Amino acid sequence: MVRLCVNIDHVATVREARKGREPDPVFAAVLAELAGVDGIVCHLREDRRHIKDRDLRMLKEVVQTHLNMEMAATDEMVQIATDILPDMTTFVPEKRQELTTEGGLDVVSQMDRLIEVISELHAHNIVVSLFINPTIHQIKAASRTGADYVELHTGEYANASDIDKMAERLDEIASMAIAASKLGLGVSAGHGLDYQNVPAIARIERIEELNIGHSIISRAVLVGLDRAVREMKELTNQ
Repeated sequence: MVRLCVNIDHVATVREARKGREPDPVFAAVLAELAGVDGIVCHLREDRRHIKDRDLRMLKEVVQTHLNMEMAATDEMVQIATDILPDMTTFVPEKRQELTTEGGLDVVSQMDRLIEVISELHAHNIVVSLFINPTIHQIKAASRTGADYVELHTGEYANASDIDKMAERLDEIASMAIAASKLGLGVSAGHGLDYQNVPAIARIERIEELNIGHSIISRAVLVGLDRAVREMKELTNQ
């Protein structure tokens, strides 16, 4: 049974539209857990455009399931992670001008740096994942860094323009999930997954966890967070 984790960044994005106090992403995390999610994901960006340091500290205190901190591989973020001690950190690429994370981390070109910071996080008993494109050279590189997991970028699958291209991307993700598993890596997946395209991804045997944010929070605006989470949970467990 695949685990479902909810990314609550978009709750903070709504809050920051007015620079106020609500909606509170920490409260959203509690509601999501009550609805049955298996974990909470948040991205503390260098520019603090949505999740703030205060949010991360409070999430560490209240999350009862599994807290995954997405972050860039910078000294500042590594220091914060080793202070807060989330259950997991996921290294993602980060560009200040992007609306959301675009593409996977280029592990090949950052091998030495990633080996260094992963070792430091492991010294604090933090599980480490790398958000990567589903390609064999990135998976092989990830296995050499000492990372525990890879999160396969599902954006090309989610954005495929027709059924044939979607099927190709799905097969690619499935084969890369097998490759990662054979190399001893845990496998999760995420980006662009919604209530229509998630069942096929959830049925891939080697994928252990799905990280979904925008579609769940968007639906929650209309039907409430509890129902939005429960409906997604049902789809991922078919």
